[in-house]
Amino acid sequence: MLTERQLLILQVIIDDFIESAHPVGSRAISKKEHISFSAATIRNEMADLEDMGFLEKTHSSSGRVPSEKGYRYYVDHLISPSIMHEDGDVIKHIIQDNFFEFEQIVQMSAEVLSRLTNYTTIILGPEIFETKLKQIQIITLSSNTAVAILVTNTGHVEHRSFSIPHEIEPSDIEKMVNIMNDQLSGVPIIQLAEKFNSQIASMMKKYVSNLENSYHYLNAALIQDHPVKLYIGGKSNMLMQPEFNDVDKIRSFYAMIENEDEIASMLKQSKDGIKVSIGRENNVEAIKELSLITAAYHLGEDQTGTIALLGPTRMEYRRVISLLNILSHEMTEALYMWYKNNE
Repeated sequence: MLTERQLLILQVIIDDFIESAHPVGSRAISKKEHISFSAATIRNEMADLEDMGFLEKTHSSSGRVPSEKGYRYYVDHLISPSIMHEDGDVIKHIIQDNFFEFEQIVQMSAEVLSRLTNYTTIILGPEIFETKLKQIQIITLSSNTAVAILVTNTGHVEHRSFSIPHEIEPSDIEKMVNIMNDQLSGVPIIQLAEKFNSQIASMMKKYVSNLENSYHYLNAALIQDHPVKLYIGGKSNMLMQPEFNDVDKIRSFYAMIENEDEIASMLKQSKDGIKVSIGRENNVEAIKELSLITAAYHLGEDQTGTIALLGPTRMEYRRVISLLNILSHEMTEALYMWYKNNE
């Protein structure tokens, strides 16, 4: 059980280190207006806090820095969320006044959160969200290559290149596109394969010559696994943190960011409310020296996505937790309205 004096000193050290990234010494603490203890008393308390595992001493300084245990105690017991009003206003303004499509609102949220915090934002789209096909276009690039452009009702645009045999006529491609747009518009992406194979093929036989070749190539281009929806903002923000002056750390971080399946698996474990994982509490090796803070947002009654912030363990926890709470609420409200309008 920490004494009131130890609690105050621990909080001052962590607050100072979060702001400066420099070890905090007893003399610096004793000079603060709200501190009435002598430097000697503070040194003794700092030594006790170090013995209990809340602080660590660096080799290059007589000051102390918080340990992971210290940060955990700080998050669990010493802070209450607070936020500058202008931060909350920025989030509300962007989401409420610039709402277009699902994809745009989520990507905008990732970007604004990374700008406000200078950390890396990752937003995972709702896993069971039934993205629906809005339109298909096929553009011929050469005599044997083309690109299929799929536009969804969420505003997402996906390009899929594929090969085409020489015997397929441009008029056949045009007929197939017309049939698909007529029959597949409004169909959930995850149901495209079933409907394409069960209904579209029989219709195309009536209008398309060389259907066997055409169907094979088009099927390969259109019917693919539904990709994980990740929206990332502020990838390069980590480079501005003093903790990231190690090339191996940077390489490891960027390798993880590129591995969408690993990130999605990590974020799917998040539940409602705010979850803070500090340092070695994280299961992914590349972020065992970082902090990961997550919050859920909702789309409809049973569809949930995750907002996550990655930053150094020296993170502005108080402000970040407040920002995530506000963003979670505003995204849920805005996406509820979008969902109702698109039912």
